[in-house]
Amino acid sequence: MKKLLLILCIALPSLLLISWGNFGHEHINRSAVFALPAPLQTFFYNHIDYITQEATVPDLRKYTLSDKSENPRHFIDLENYGPIDSMPKTMEEAKKKHDDKFLQSNGILPWYVEDLMVKLTKAFKEKKKTEILFIAADLGHYLGDANMPLHTSANFDGQKTDQKGIHSLWEARLPEIFGKNYNYFVADAKFIDDVPKETWRIINATHSLIDTLLLKDRQLRAKFPEDKIFKTDSDGKPLKNKYGQAVFSDEYAKQFHASLNGMVEKQMRASVTAAANFWYTAWVNAGKPDLSELDPSELTKRNIKPLEEELQLWKQGKLFGIESEKEF
Repeated sequence: MKKLLLILCIALPSLLLISWGNFGHEHINRSAVFALPAPLQTFFYNHIDYITQEATVPDLRKYTLSDKSENPRHFIDLENYGPIDSMPKTMEEAKKKHDDKFLQSNGILPWYVEDLMVKLTKAFKEKKKTEILFIAADLGHYLGDANMPLHTSANFDGQKTDQKGIHSLWEARLPEIFGKNYNYFVADAKFIDDVPKETWRIINATHSLIDTLLLKDRQLRAKFPEDKIFKTDSDGKPLKNKYGQAVFSDEYAKQFHASLNGMVEKQMRASVTAAANFWYTAWVNAGKPDLSELDPSELTKRNIKPLEEELQLWKQGKLFGIESEKEF
């Protein structure tokens, strides 16, 4: 699977912006498994490699397969929707208020999350193993997007404020460079009483970070030597990544990361919490079905010790078993 992801990514368009990168989404989904309660955790752990690797599939559908329906699921440009108190609460309301062109251009992320919750609950209730895993992995991806500030703004790459490139720097390069030292331990999954309300709480909390994120970048660019912001080749020309974007220098990335005061790590942890909470809530709303019969008993028994070992590592903030392809 990982070799396939690498081959597909190389073929992507030059200016694409992959949400959280492979590193971020894989760490979010994998970590969320350990925040689940037994016996749900046991079932998810039996398929943890699938949950981990499938975390990046929505981006492949968007960029590689050119699925036109995929793009608006990853973001919402809140500024273009008007006052927050007049926002549609469901996908049905959104489609009544706005035409398809508007929704395609400005995103449907929170409503798609809510729709996936309905589908995941149904899959749990009907004990459809393949659907449970597929939908859960997708849902973890979109909840990760919902916790990425630039996925909630029309100024998604700083293009409106002369800060182009900030998107991939924040969500892909910084986690790739510094993520190995992040703490991925979060509280146990909790039941969500009101899914739409919680979805919008996440979106609004995430959006509130936009101004700080952009301000820190502007301040750093203003004082940073212009010829040191980006990596350069032997001719002094900016180096480009495989997506055709200029690569920020290691020192700039380091100082920008420090100026954010832990924002990237906090949002990754918030994503982990969200994924675990939403998965758990769908299972509870489905009546807490017994999923043990969906896997061979031998598989579950074989995983008892590995699960305990990885769970202990996770409680120390560490994750095992991820070798994400590098984005830069």
